[in-house]
Amino acid sequence: MIRAASFLFIFVVLVGCSSAPRVGEPVVRMHDEIVVGGTLIHSGAPVVLWTDPGGYDGYRVEKRFSPLEEADWDHAKNAIKTPNRYDSRATDPVLAEATRGGNWSKSQLEATVDQIVLHYDASGTSRQCFHTLHDLRGLSIHFMIDVDGTIYQTLDVKEKAWHATKSNARSIGIEIANIGAYSTDSPVLTRWYRRDEHGLVLTLPAELGDGGVRTPGFVARPRTSDFVQGEIHGERFLQADFTPQQYGSLACLLAALTSAVPSIPLEAPRDEKGVVLTRVMTEQEWKEFRGVLGHDHIQANKIDPGPALDWDALLAEARSRAGSRVGSSFYRSQPEQD
Repeated sequence: MIRAASFLFIFVVLVGCSSAPRVGEPVVRMHDEIVVGGTLIHSGAPVVLWTDPGGYDGYRVEKRFSPLEEADWDHAKNAIKTPNRYDSRATDPVLAEATRGGNWSKSQLEATVDQIVLHYDASGTSRQCFHTLHDLRGLSIHFMIDVDGTIYQTLDVKEKAWHATKSNARSIGIEIANIGAYSTDSPVLTRWYRRDEHGLVLTLPAELGDGGVRTPGFVARPRTSDFVQGEIHGERFLQADFTPQQYGSLACLLAALTSAVPSIPLEAPRDEKGVVLTRVMTEQEWKEFRGVLGHDHIQANKIDPGPALDWDALLAEARSRAGSRVGSSFYRSQPEQD
């Protein structure tokens, strides 16, 4: 009886060990994972992390273990002084000390982050966006979505990226590749877009080459066949729509983020008739709002993500994808070729 029990024990141990990963064996990823507080979260869309080949790294080294002195705390900004292009989300010294080294708990993150801010990058492609933000302007962003739907994550969501002034500490920033919105007489749109029998096609300036777009030979067509006109802050603007691949990946990303951080509802700022606002929010509205908003809702001098974004369709798709099986949405969001 003892021998039988010992044999059974050895058999179970050996079987268990044979199914466990081997030391040195790489972890298999689906490459749809985003990082939220150090945890990999499936998004259902193609993702390139800052640690991946071809990724964009928004991190820089800072001192982690020296004492947090009064001189290190910027009272004017309620933040730790840092030479980096990002800093801590903590808005008081107690929370700053508790989260030293970036060790945010899920509950701390949920208690702090309640907004997602959408931008167009005014650069045309994600590579150009990162060059502008990181190299030229000393700014940062959590995510970029290129014209082929590839999502680039440059920082863990736990970090405070510098992208939306007063919303930085409480928000996640997303830059969508798009040259932007302009008055109807602007030559920028005609420089970046041409027309064929199917409508508008993105044409990158020669000096950008392929623009760093990950899908070889990708043909970027806006979701709508013509420029979209709309009003922001009482002025009329013209903008090419985002690509279907960008809408699909953005919906997946919003679904993943709001599932991982439930303090962010899939809602947009709306007026009394339920229409998404085209103006800057009042200070009280901004303080009370939780959800997905545009840069233009925060600052009167900003018009992104622009009049072309179909807020209702985007949020409806994000809600439908939240909690869905990864396979179906992942393959649906892959870039399609002409």
